[in-house]
Amino acid sequence: MKKIFATILLIFLVATLVACSFAPVDTTKFDKQNVKVIAHRGLSGLEMENTNSAFLSAGQRTYFGIEADVRKTADGKFIICHDETLLRISGKNVNVENSLYQDLMDVVLFGGERLADLDSYISICKQYQKRAVLELKSNFSQDEIAEMIEIIQNLDYVYGVTFISFNYDNLLYVRNVLPNQKVQYLFSNYSDEILERLVRDDVDVAISYKELTKELLKTFHDAGLEVNCWTVDDKKTANKLASWGVDYITTNILE
Repeated sequence: MKKIFATILLIFLVATLVACSFAPVDTTKFDKQNVKVIAHRGLSGLEMENTNSAFLSAGQRTYFGIEADVRKTADGKFIICHDETLLRISGKNVNVENSLYQDLMDVVLFGGERLADLDSYISICKQYQKRAVLELKSNFSQDEIAEMIEIIQNLDYVYGVTFISFNYDNLLYVRNVLPNQKVQYLFSNYSDEILERLVRDDVDVAISYKELTKELLKTFHDAGLEVNCWTVDDKKTANKLASWGVDYITTNILE
């Protein structure tokens, strides 16, 4: 079993090195028109995702906002990581939410990077005056959401944050603490029931671009909802969405 795992890891590392050798050296520009562009997990097309390097690279460019994913560690700290484990970004099969904060921060990611935490992410967004688009990855409790918001308030940047999540309850918990806070519901399969719920709760849209049509965009806009499309890395697709009048495009590499 150990030999099999070692072989798989070696193949993964070689593939990563090959991919890096063909990695882009700059962002791809497109006709943004009036679209606000969000850097997905920071400028993840050039830097290791969800790290301070990715956030700084996005902050120093023309992006309107910087997206990141937040989870809670076993000792109650908030850390930035998309996956449940660190395997894909470090080769180490470490479960984020079952691990201690310092143990996670000690892990060296591919490329020599380290994980970021909530404080550093928010601080970078504030430094560069970028919208912090914070995805609530875990199924958080009301108390955990309140704790997270308190941290952001202490950094004096809650006005600069949009909370997004696939878990609708997470967004309702945010609104229980901050009734007027901007929130977006992440989904990839549209239904009339979703629209009814969003209109009822005044929750904006974060939809997979593959699901969005020009007619559906008009439906959302007619209902008074803003629309964020994810994750768009193709210039032609981005130009089309911009011409339709989407409000936000989330991307790894476009600018």
